[in-house]
Amino acid sequence: MANDLSGKRIAFLVANIGVEQIELTSPWQAIKDAGGQPVLIAPEKERVQAVNGDIEKGDTFDPDQSVGDASAGDFDALVLPGGVANPDKLRIVPEAVAFARAFASAGKPIASICHGPWTLVEADVVRGKTVTSWPSLKTDIRNAGGEWRDVEVFTCRVAGYPLVTSRKPDDLPAFNKATLELIAAS
Repeated sequence: MANDLSGKRIAFLVANIGVEQIELTSPWQAIKDAGGQPVLIAPEKERVQAVNGDIEKGDTFDPDQSVGDASAGDFDALVLPGGVANPDKLRIVPEAVAFARAFASAGKPIASICHGPWTLVEADVVRGKTVTSWPSLKTDIRNAGGEWRDVEVFTCRVAGYPLVTSRKPDDLPAFNKATLELIAAS
C-alpha cells in the first residue's frame, strides 16, 4: 500500500453538534482503509450529532474520548472536519483550541477542510501558512497571518508543522489523498 498508515493513531476533533457528516466519514474511512486508527475526540463524551449541509440532521457518532482527556502526544496527526457550527463551537472550548495548538507545536501533521481552519485561527497557528478553506474564512485566515488560496487542496510544509487544507465536500477525493500522503510521510 503506497500510503500505509499501520500503527498510526489519528485524532478527529469535532464539536458535539454540527460536524459536516461527509467531511468526517470520508477521511475517517480513507484512514481506516490505509491501516490507520482514527479516534473521535469531542468536547463532551456524549453523542456527536452530524449534519448534512449544516441544516439537515445526519447520523450520530459516539466519541472515543473527550478532548479534556486527550493528549496530542498520543496521536500521530489531527484531522479537523468542517461544517459551519462545528469549528465555531470548538473555538470557544479552551481544551479543543489547546489540543489543536499542541499538534502544531509538536510539528505533527494537521488536515483541515471547509470551515475547519477556524479552530487553527483560534489556536493562532496559521501565521506564515498557506491555507485554503470555505471562502468565507478568507479574511479570518489573512487577519491571522496566513495566506489564503482558492484551490481544491493545498499542502503547506512551512512554518513549523505540515498542513493539508481543502475547501468543501466536493474536494474530498483530493483532500483524502493529500492527507494520507502527509500522514504516511510523517
